[in-house]
Amino acid sequence: MIYERLKEISGEKNVLKDELMKNHTSFKIGGRASYLVMPRSADEIISLIKCAREYEYPVFVIGNGSNLLVDDKGLFGVVIKLGSNFSKIFADGDTIEAYSGALLSKIANEALKHSLEGFEFASGIPGTLGGAVKMNAGAYGGEMKDVVIKTVYLDKNLNLCEKCGAEHMFSYRHSVFSDDDIILKSYIKLKAGEKEEIRRQMLDLNGRRREKQPLSYPSAGSTFKRPEGYFAAKLIEDSNLKGKKIGGAMVSDKHCGFIINYDNASFDDVINLIDEVKKTVYQKFGVTLCEEVKILKYNR
Repeated sequence: MIYERLKEISGEKNVLKDELMKNHTSFKIGGRASYLVMPRSADEIISLIKCAREYEYPVFVIGNGSNLLVDDKGLFGVVIKLGSNFSKIFADGDTIEAYSGALLSKIANEALKHSLEGFEFASGIPGTLGGAVKMNAGAYGGEMKDVVIKTVYLDKNLNLCEKCGAEHMFSYRHSVFSDDDIILKSYIKLKAGEKEEIRRQMLDLNGRRREKQPLSYPSAGSTFKRPEGYFAAKLIEDSNLKGKKIGGAMVSDKHCGFIINYDNASFDDVINLIDEVKKTVYQKFGVTLCEEVKILKYNR
């Protein structure tokens, strides 16, 4: 039985059966996954995927779930969570080596500890390094492309590979990595700075984030990518969609780029509101919005 095999690989306490995904996403939405496993090494990840393939179970790899919307019907398959179980951080001179499950805030704090500047922009982004590298996450004028110099990952054939420098092919919310690639760790190149100035910059950016974003409600951050030549939030606001609700989902009246879980929203509430926003913006401005949030739908 696959459950017993998964426990043999990762240990009983690291394998959760019929686990509610709402407990693993910042949106607080999502039904039960067949199995959720928290591995601690690349070898474990490889063994888990081989096991899942043997039993013909789909595999989903997640981090902190901060950019994820999961179907209320759940997920049939094995969810591999790379979070605190896979989050080592090491500083060596002006370079930080961080595993993919490390929170960006913790990497920023490690940089601060060693008086390294250049990662302040990411200190308030709620996700983990793996997802941030894969989508070239950014904020306040900084992006992962500015600091990541090497990434170690597993490709779809479970080969251990690496990309260096320009091989990452970073662009706006994009990198060379596909959904089949599993990022294991990245190396972040920073530069020596003044600790108190780094701290001041982090506090300033995090204060601006709290002031402008609806952090008191569950969400997946910015719902839509920035269309070329436009700002998604302004298009949505100018379409008179601020505060628009469908069920328990709402376009935030604090920042229109966020769809929030205002009142026990369902997966369908959020999906329907996303569709309504996209349709209205296109009708009014002829601009097609694309989701930045990753959507996992029921698959059986």
